[in-house]
Amino acid sequence: MWLPPPTMERALNQRYGTNVEAPVTPSNPPAAVVYLEGALSAKTKPAANVVAEMAQKNMLFAPDLVAVRARGSVAFPNQDDTYHNVFSYSKTKRFDLGRYRKDEKPGTVIFDKPGVVTVHCEIHDRMRGTILVLETPYFQKTDSLGHYRLDRLPAGHFVLKAWVNEADVRERAADFKSGANLHVDFPAK
Repeated sequence: MWLPPPTMERALNQRYGTNVEAPVTPSNPPAAVVYLEGALSAKTKPAANVVAEMAQKNMLFAPDLVAVRARGSVAFPNQDDTYHNVFSYSKTKRFDLGRYRKDEKPGTVIFDKPGVVTVHCEIHDRMRGTILVLETPYFQKTDSLGHYRLDRLPAGHFVLKAWVNEADVRERAADFKSGANLHVDFPAK
């Protein structure tokens, strides 16, 4: 799958003075989330209560793209030697964790409904992260080359989607047969 190239960034605005120099750092590697959409069986069991993580590291969200199933949760640990204030005004989920340092317990947020949640840091305005909240238990984040693998998919006709960003969601119809392997590629737009 084609993914956009990584960029170099510098955290510019620091509203709260610190003695921490914000170096130029590479952005997170490019990635997408590939997921199955369609009429899933009511027998599909919810995933175990796994808490995803979106840390603050080098004045960036790491990773800057996280996928969770609806009613799943995300923790936001601070790994920098400065304060962060993680928040979102997204319609899917609004929250504000307040300012906290590296040695303070990170906030954890439960995401009740599907949609896209854009995450910011009130102190470092260039920090952006995305949480993709999905109804399906069948999803996988790609590696930086666009490779992914979904296992134990149900048999049937579904749509396989690749979420690169809100303006770039690719889809392919796919028929899955029990025990069969299927290779699905998402070419560049």
